[in-house]
Amino acid sequence: MADQDTPPEFLTTREVASLLRVKERKVYDLASSGGIPCRRVTGKLLFPRAAIEAWLTGGETVAATQQPTKSPSNVVAGSHDPLLDWALRESGSGLATYYDGSLDGLERVATSAATASGMHVFEPDSGDWNLRHVAEALSGRAYVLIEFVRRRQGLIIGRDAVKSIKSVKDLKDRTIIRRQPTAGARILFDYLLSEAGLGGDTVNALPALARTEADAAEIVASGKADATLGIEAMALHHRLGFVPLVEERFDLLLDRRSYFEPPLQALFTFCRSEAFAEKAHEMGGYNLATHGAVRWNGG
Repeated sequence: MADQDTPPEFLTTREVASLLRVKERKVYDLASSGGIPCRRVTGKLLFPRAAIEAWLTGGETVAATQQPTKSPSNVVAGSHDPLLDWALRESGSGLATYYDGSLDGLERVATSAATASGMHVFEPDSGDWNLRHVAEALSGRAYVLIEFVRRRQGLIIGRDAVKSIKSVKDLKDRTIIRRQPTAGARILFDYLLSEAGLGGDTVNALPALARTEADAAEIVASGKADATLGIEAMALHHRLGFVPLVEERFDLLLDRRSYFEPPLQALFTFCRSEAFAEKAHEMGGYNLATHGAVRWNGG
């Protein structure tokens, strides 16, 4: 039997946060960027005590303590996009999906819990999308950011409110549905509301959160909310009003090695087909002019 006084070989995220005197979120950020020795076991982060102690004293580098990079799971995570969803099925890629927002997808790709992530994170300082977040998390690592599509993003308006909501400012005292904090749409919506001088109690946000583009549009279509931020394709699908605000860039972040593996090759090959272009036109609100452009190449 092991001595009960013997310290555990591995530390939890909470224990590392306490040791470093930082919040757990910071520990996750360090792990995602390769900045701290860690292991991922059945989806849970564990930190080798000996490696952490050596790292703290500067006696060992992170690269030396991390186990060899494992193959990423055959999952596409991050932001939800209906055209991507359709292409994953039609291409026969065999890739599963787990959509919980751009920032969640970034972390999952960085820790090999996903092979790719959809991303559309607005960066107000530059007016660009995704680049700073990816570069900060994955600097020096072999990942690539490839443009998937441009999408018209704006206000999806309920049928009863379509005549009275023409801009973000018109959302004052209206009922809206927000996305989860890790979603690119949530980051952009919060920014647009702030720019319009709407915050606090000036809008009535439903307590529940919509976790995908489809969920958000369906809540507006049901009449439970007057408006949400979403893509034109979803407004058209539900025959709802739409106020265009920006054309955003929706990228796919992936482990560079994964690009050459059969699942992603099947997806990208299909996306060069006439069927893919026709579907994008049919859905509406998409621009494929720069599809496939490399926006960031790390490592």
